[in-house]
Amino acid sequence: MSRIGKLPIDVPNGVTVAVTPDNVVTVKGPKGELVKNMTKKVNIAVEGNQVVVTRDSDQKEYRALHGLTRALINNMVIGVNEGYVKTLELVGVGYRAQLKGKKLILNLGYSHPVEINPVDGVQFELEGTTKIKLKGIDKELVGAVAADIRTWRKPEPYKGKGIRYENEVIRTKEGKTGKK
Repeated sequence: MSRIGKLPIDVPNGVTVAVTPDNVVTVKGPKGELVKNMTKKVNIAVEGNQVVVTRDSDQKEYRALHGLTRALINNMVIGVNEGYVKTLELVGVGYRAQLKGKKLILNLGYSHPVEINPVDGVQFELEGTTKIKLKGIDKELVGAVAADIRTWRKPEPYKGKGIRYENEVIRTKEGKTGKK
């Protein structure tokens, strides 16, 4: 039995979960509403204040989808109740961020500033000029937007300059003069 899939999902007060017969899950909470179409290979049932995910077969594909579906629903419940935050740090001389309206403008050492348009469901917040906080209720969307921003300047292994996630450890290499 799937270790993750067999765990029931506790639904906190103020959050409602609805499942249609064709496995469309709707989760409403204080922060908003999320709707996701789940696979029909697993059964999703709302029992009291818990959501239970079960499967019909023990084939490998069904076992994988069992845990995945449970994790996706759990992320939806947490998102509408608490929300998700990803923090990015800009490390490097002259690297800074600023907000113009809702648009994020980054100076990353290029000849021009990088402008990032806002995405529905994700808010940008700045702490100083080198920390960007992305907030939203959809874990997948928040992570995707953070990854897109990070691709503008990935951390390099010699000086560690670039855009990194908070608490990310960059393994630095020795330069050419390090070996002798």
